[in-house]
Amino acid sequence: MWKDSETEIDYLDYEHIVEILVDIVCNDNLLPASVGIYGDWGSGKSSLMHMCIKKLESDKKAKCVMFNGWLFESYSDAKSALLNSILDTIGEEQTLTAKAKKILKGLYNSIEKFELSQKVMKYGANWLLTGGVGAIAGITIDSAFSAIKNKAPELVGKIGEKRDTSSLREAIKNELDNKSLRDDIREFRKKFAELIEESKIDHLVIFIDELDRCREDTILETLEAMKLFMFTGKVAFIIGADERHISYAVKSKFKDIEGIQIDIGKEYLEKLVQYPIHIPRMDIDETEVYIASLLLSAELNEENFDIFQKSVKKTRETNFGVSLLNEVRSISIEDASEEEKFKECLSVAKQLAAVLSNGLHGNPRQIKRFLNTLDMRMMMAKHKHATLERKILAKLMMLEYIRPAAFNLFAEIATNNELTEELTILEKPSEKSNTDSLKLKAWLKDEWLMNWVGIEPLLAQIAEKLNPYLYFARTSLDEKISRISVNLSPDAQNVLESLMAKSDVKIKETLKQPVSEAEASLIMEAMAVKMIKETQIDKMQIKAFVEFALFSSSRYVSALEYIKRFPASALNISSMVYLADFAKKTNLQQEMQELAKNWGETNPQIETAFNNNMK
Repeated sequence: MWKDSETEIDYLDYEHIVEILVDIVCNDNLLPASVGIYGDWGSGKSSLMHMCIKKLESDKKAKCVMFNGWLFESYSDAKSALLNSILDTIGEEQTLTAKAKKILKGLYNSIEKFELSQKVMKYGANWLLTGGVGAIAGITIDSAFSAIKNKAPELVGKIGEKRDTSSLREAIKNELDNKSLRDDIREFRKKFAELIEESKIDHLVIFIDELDRCREDTILETLEAMKLFMFTGKVAFIIGADERHISYAVKSKFKDIEGIQIDIGKEYLEKLVQYPIHIPRMDIDETEVYIASLLLSAELNEENFDIFQKSVKKTRETNFGVSLLNEVRSISIEDASEEEKFKECLSVAKQLAAVLSNGLHGNPRQIKRFLNTLDMRMMMAKHKHATLERKILAKLMMLEYIRPAAFNLFAEIATNNELTEELTILEKPSEKSNTDSLKLKAWLKDEWLMNWVGIEPLLAQIAEKLNPYLYFARTSLDEKISRISVNLSPDAQNVLESLMAKSDVKIKETLKQPVSEAEASLIMEAMAVKMIKETQIDKMQIKAFVEFALFSSSRYVSALEYIKRFPASALNISSMVYLADFAKKTNLQQEMQELAKNWGETNPQIETAFNNNMK
């Protein structure tokens, strides 16, 4: 298995990106500077930053600070957390002079004052500043003072035991005067520049990670904190994020401003980030190399894996757009068992690459999770004294991830010992084949599934032996929802939540959001699982489900399989307009008519309403 976190090992061919990052942050003519590493969730932004840190520190070119805004989000305001993290890292220097330490102490004091102003404004002391103490019913001087004492005790020490309205208000005003704060900010920048000079730090590089996981206010606070350093030389920021999240956070702050004819989020980012670098999605060849690298890192000994890595690196330096694995298959490994592992891993990588590159958008984190699940099932089987072949398990898991509705039906057919006949016809369809009785009949119209059927190994001849493979994939409804949530990216989770919000506006906005084929399938599965559990399915949930399914033809058959599971007793007449619309806009009219007829056996009004809407 592989750790689902950042790594300093370059399986993704990011070395050239690391080099350009180092070039920028170590170029005094470009500093101070900010660099944006933009990419989807799980695309490898964190790993890229850790590779850059390793390069900078090993070459002793810079002092590096790694700041994870998401970790601090619940414990401290983001601005103070970032400022303190930077000072803490500088304070760790063993060679700081007495002057540097004095400057450092003064900067910590400045941060305390910044924090103080934040707390006072947050907990209502602004009432005192604006003379509002006597204007709010039930608020007395003592209760206001008590509230400040409890929520912001630092302020009490600053203003003393003031108890009358005018003196208390004046004390706070003096302490937090806007001009004073502006002067403090200018002084902070000046002293920080002195600290960098006095501490003999050649370059200070601050890496900000996981910002796109944070709340909008945390994102904005972090960006505001960056501004304190953007006028100080020898300092660089590297932000790893999905730029769409950052842009959305900025738009949220300025949404009430009328007359804005520009993309305020984009403009803000372009102003703050001078050097944007976008991480490209992996294509099929790159996905194949990535999967092979992960598999071989676990299977080969260190020496042989090093041979593989060096061969890949050499090939990458001389070939562009060429299948790397075709170039490295000729690697000679003397040990016979190692040679067999090598060939097996390359074979599995080739088997998975095309499907996962498309279905998972070439996303490294999703691919790693896929392989970890595969590995866990292999180990679980071993502990139950069963043997699973990796190629067979990998093929079944492709179906489970990309077409979960088909997988569920596949498992049901296998339980009834009918899978051999179904797969025989699917694998070798002909004009003489009788497909009318097939339970998988509708899937003949799904191009992806028919391509999957033809991927080696073919399963018809071993269909009776597949139950152990399916056993380890079984989950209850609640477990399915939990699994789906874990495997969805933050963007896809937002899509799911919006679709289930029963709001026309949110449905329309959500349909514009891009999601991978695999995540679209998981979203539909999650929606269906939730609806199946309801005693009455809300018509807006049906509408959201149908409109999401109609967005892409690749979702049609999966949607049909989930709709089949909706109990007639939980459906209402008003939702038939959406299901009839689904039937009319797809090539599944006959299947939907048959389904409506089945529903009619339990609830005749449902069938009548469906047929009326089909006219």
